[in-house]
Amino acid sequence: MKKAILLLLFVLIYSNSQAQKDFQGMAVYESKTSMADFKVRMEGNKNINPDMQKMMEERMKKMFEKTFVLNFDKSASIYKEEEKLEASNQGGGMRMMMGSMTGGGGTYYKNVKDKTYSIDKDFMGKEFLVKDSLASLNWKMEAETRVIGGYTCYKATAIKAASKTDFRNFRPKKEDTPKKEEASQQEKPKEAPKTSFMDALELPKEITITAWYTPEIPVNQGPEGYWGLPGLILEVNDGKTIILCSKVVLNPKEKTEIKAPSKGKTVSQKEYDDIVVKKMEEFREMNQGPGGRGGGMQIRFNN
Repeated sequence: MKKAILLLLFVLIYSNSQAQKDFQGMAVYESKTSMADFKVRMEGNKNINPDMQKMMEERMKKMFEKTFVLNFDKSASIYKEEEKLEASNQGGGMRMMMGSMTGGGGTYYKNVKDKTYSIDKDFMGKEFLVKDSLASLNWKMEAETRVIGGYTCYKATAIKAASKTDFRNFRPKKEDTPKKEEASQQEKPKEAPKTSFMDALELPKEITITAWYTPEIPVNQGPEGYWGLPGLILEVNDGKTIILCSKVVLNPKEKTEIKAPSKGKTVSQKEYDDIVVKKMEEFREMNQGPGGRGGGMQIRFNN
């Protein structure tokens, strides 16, 4: 009798461990960044006609509204933008640059057990493999709850430094100038107007993150680089960009291989950020010439 009980316990423990090992889930996220500030600036710019404004808004919408898929198990995940056919390859260097700076491009692999991540990035025609340690946010657990997709979610907030290489973190500069400064500026000789789009933007030092997670899906995962909560993160809001889960499938019939990307030149996050910032400065300088033209621009990397 004892042997039978022990055998039954062994089978139950083994079955449970196998179920944990084979567990996998899939979540679809819709990412949307507010363009309200940029639209106001375009509407107030007399140099932008209605047709050009409409074209710019359509391009920005493609950059700032994306769909991602997160495949996860108990210890790791891969987060990737849903592939869509592009109707046009127009947009030049600015489009290529911003496309890799708005959350898209490549595979984002997170291993919460080892606390590491890796992302393969195609930036300005060169492949990079960013490998580094996962940043731990100091989450503040809140009592507020809400339901997302049938799952009870709890609120958590954190403050993090704004990334220089994520275009979604930039904010339009405030145009209001103190009267004293205005008077002093009038006395100075007028400078040539700046024509670079980036000159109208500024980067805040910190941004506040609001996340909603569900303990009903007990995995330490979330979209992009977000993790560290006792349940799957179904929504993230940084005040400008909202990433909202629209679909969850647990233990799908077709399993996805969750493994780290391996292609590209291996760099740390800091090394990659330095490269991107340098290229942004080059782009800015080349677009500050007469008329702000940069359509024929070419930026090359050193091997």
